[in-house]
Amino acid sequence: MGNVRSFCIAWARRLCQSCGSEDEGKADNLAHVEVGAVTGQDRQPSSTGLQDDGNGNCRSQPPQGKDLNGQRVSRKPCERTQAVTSYSNEGTQVTVEIHPKDTTPQLFKKLSFGKGPRRLPSLRGQDNKGFQRTKAPQPPGGKDLHTYPWDKSSLKSMPVDLQQFEKLDAYALKVNVKNSVEELVKALLKQARTDLEKVRAIWMWICHHIEYDIVGYHNKSQLSSKPIDVLQTGKSICEGYAGLFEQMCSIAGIQCMKLSGYSKGYEYKMGQTFTGDSDHAWNAVYLDGRWHLLDSTWGSGVVDDSFTKFTFRYNEFYFLTHPALFINNHFPDNRNWQLLKPTLTLKDFENNMLHNSNFYMLGLLTAHPETAVIHTVNGKASVSVDCRSATLFMFKLKGTDEHGLMTLKKHGMKLDIYPQKTGSHKLQIFAKPSKASEEVYNCVLEYVVECKSVDKAMRFPKDLHQPVGPSWFTERQGFLRPSHPDPIIHTNDGRCSVTFTLGKDISVLASLHSDDSSLTEDMRRRHIMQIHRGNQIELKIHLPHAGNFVLKIYAKKKSDPGNYDYIFNYLITCLNTEVKWPAFPQSYSKWAEDYEILEPLSGLLPANRNVQFKLKMHGIAKVLVQAENTYPLTQSRGYWEGTCNTSGCREVFVMVHENANHSFYSHVLKYEVETQ
Repeated sequence: MGNVRSFCIAWARRLCQSCGSEDEGKADNLAHVEVGAVTGQDRQPSSTGLQDDGNGNCRSQPPQGKDLNGQRVSRKPCERTQAVTSYSNEGTQVTVEIHPKDTTPQLFKKLSFGKGPRRLPSLRGQDNKGFQRTKAPQPPGGKDLHTYPWDKSSLKSMPVDLQQFEKLDAYALKVNVKNSVEELVKALLKQARTDLEKVRAIWMWICHHIEYDIVGYHNKSQLSSKPIDVLQTGKSICEGYAGLFEQMCSIAGIQCMKLSGYSKGYEYKMGQTFTGDSDHAWNAVYLDGRWHLLDSTWGSGVVDDSFTKFTFRYNEFYFLTHPALFINNHFPDNRNWQLLKPTLTLKDFENNMLHNSNFYMLGLLTAHPETAVIHTVNGKASVSVDCRSATLFMFKLKGTDEHGLMTLKKHGMKLDIYPQKTGSHKLQIFAKPSKASEEVYNCVLEYVVECKSVDKAMRFPKDLHQPVGPSWFTERQGFLRPSHPDPIIHTNDGRCSVTFTLGKDISVLASLHSDDSSLTEDMRRRHIMQIHRGNQIELKIHLPHAGNFVLKIYAKKKSDPGNYDYIFNYLITCLNTEVKWPAFPQSYSKWAEDYEILEPLSGLLPANRNVQFKLKMHGIAKVLVQAENTYPLTQSRGYWEGTCNTSGCREVFVMVHENANHSFYSHVLKYEVETQ
């Protein structure tokens, strides 16, 4: 840096003398202002009249003077302006303009300090073969700006038909030129006609042929970001990706800018602040009269959590990304390159929720809250997501899904979180398309939940599976028109009933689970009674005690001999400590699903009592109740009715005679009798 300044001052002094300047000291001041202006030490317009030109450089304002009447006037530039350009051995380009006293500098120098040395333009030889001269990049203006926040119209900043790129993409991937950047571009452009196709071919080649330089990232002494080195080694960091992209576009005659700024990438921590130097580089390209943003580094692949391995994984999202989405994780040094109206402040960028590419590629639209840090209110925090189409979600709060209640909506999901410890908790939201065959969920959101108080009453059973309650997904499985659309069922007396309309050929199985019960698998099912009436199913639930229970529902096709598949579950809560319902009677295989018990519903009968029976069964010749003695039931209007005495027995069976011509009976129900 000192060599650059000495060079500037020396040349300025010599040229000031040739111009007849009356004050050599102005050359010192000129060089100082130029060097300071471009290193980003003062990005605001300075007292010397500097203002940003939109390209990350500083352009001076004409100095203001006063005429004899005291009115401010602009001084005209002197025609004897001289300039000299030189390149240092670090790749620094310096253009020094010298102006006679009281003249207006027309252009300040371009000085670029990247993370790696910049390649010097070659003045002769074959390196310049094939170069096309491009117009000087113009700063973004009003026509380049997009409205913030995102209007949900498109993920791209211009219309793009990816199907039309299929042949071009396939061709670009096969191009294998490593001897020079110029030859590579020449080969790529053989199949590209429009500027958009040229940019696409360059983009696809870089994303599929340049890998992230893990070693170079950790050891900068082994790193080169020169385009030719990036090309020949096939690896670099973001500076090299962006630099190679910029040079290839320049050769192709496309206006392109390499931008730098802050990013929410590797090592980003939710809610963190950004200070110091920029940490990432990307590009802007000028297409169809407008600037567009892209990031070939992030388009190429991913690194693992330990940052020791790079994997090529193409990401279409970062090609011509809509600026209102790009700002989620890219904050340029020059705010004009947000290409947004209005622009965001760094504080906005720090506070805003991070929506990664998976969020938008899965068709998700918005998430609430929009800040990265959520504070609980009375021990509860809520998150919701809106999406275009049916999507499956799951979550992890500190690595587990135990302390939340997630429900699926037709166009999104809602999640209520109840941390059971105070402090900071990492919340991750995962999603996958509803029609995806694989079981892989992608992380789409991350929050930090700050909990100051705990709601102990909202402890959920460990068997509760997310999401909870009926939804579009359960409808697809054949469970229609639920009587309880909400995920939680509250009961005061320990009894409840849930009904559905079932699709065709569906067999249902249900069970009850609780952390506080030692229910056997058989008893979990016996606290639920199924009643079928045509295509309607009713699940009667009698809770064994107060507390929180999970009602799990399984299903399979009746024609399928295989196992039942889990479909969904409810949370049932009861605070009444006096509740203590016995199980329903045990049923056997001969008890058909459309049979119904009207009484007695309790599977535990009182001792030494007459008990009234009323059962709804069809296609039966005779029905007997066997206790100490046998009691026949009589049929009336579709019901079998009668009385049984429980004296002298511990069990009572209901038996049926299916065919009058047969001599044997089949057991269908079993009751227990209370001990005396």
